[in-house]
Amino acid sequence: MENYFDLCVEDTELTRFIDPHPFIPAAPARRAPHCERILSIQANGLKKRITAAWAKKIVLGISGGLDSTLALLVMVRAMDLLQRPRTDIIAVTMPCFGTTVRTKTNATVLCEELGVDFRTVNIFDSVNQHFKDIGHDPNLRDVTYENAQARERTQVIMDIANDEGGMVVGTGDFSELALGWATYNGDHMSMYGVNAGVPKTLVRYLVRYAAENIFGERLREILLDVIDTPVSPELLPTDQEGKISQITEDKVGPYELHDFFLYYFLRYGFTREKIAYMASIAFDGEYTEELIHHWLDIFMRRFFTHQFKRSCLPDGPKV
Repeated sequence: MENYFDLCVEDTELTRFIDPHPFIPAAPARRAPHCERILSIQANGLKKRITAAWAKKIVLGISGGLDSTLALLVMVRAMDLLQRPRTDIIAVTMPCFGTTVRTKTNATVLCEELGVDFRTVNIFDSVNQHFKDIGHDPNLRDVTYENAQARERTQVIMDIANDEGGMVVGTGDFSELALGWATYNGDHMSMYGVNAGVPKTLVRYLVRYAAENIFGERLREILLDVIDTPVSPELLPTDQEGKISQITEDKVGPYELHDFFLYYFLRYGFTREKIAYMASIAFDGEYTEELIHHWLDIFMRRFFTHQFKRSCLPDGPKV
């Protein structure tokens, strides 16, 4: 008698909940201690590096954006832990072609309220001189036009750090490094990158936590406005109304999607197909499957083609 069985495979609907923001704790009771732990990891890592390097000062390029804001909050916490004056923090704003009144004002008020050494170095003339030196037409708004500004800013804060016997603190976050969204040897480089282990969705979450739980009304107002400001490197000229014309997420895609891809790709090693399927469930009604596949393709391409930037990163705390 022949023995056999039929294997019938049917499509089944996945019913379990898939969190669209896996880097952020879903349980409200866990959120405050989670944020405190992350800020503590960042601040203590920086504290150790300051001590080991015998740094007299720590220097930051402050833009009024999310990443540099979080970096500044971490620097303040590190200096408080060291029982050193906050004036040992040098925050430098370097306005150029794309700087808006909104971001510059937020950076200024933030630094003044926190009591750090705040400086302004306008790089407009130096970047234009550089264009003349290399024969680049400033009307050509290409990658050279953008990266020249980022590298000039890095040169300024590096030289200030040398002049002050200090070290530069980097601001780039985990999501940007995964996508290679950094100017090589520009904002890509520092002596210690405090945000390197913090994905963009968590950066926004940490700044909101600080606004609502740590600081007073004036700083809360500024921090919440920083959160509401579109993510931008501000390397292209402003629009006719003086507002940001270069929106990062228009170029590389929504960070909440990229962080979802990053979480399941790096932590679990899931295939592209599985990640796309899970994302279509997690973001049902928010993004179409076609759009998810589009941004996932960009994520995969950028992740692998920009490995060279991650191969020579400065140290940073693992969060």
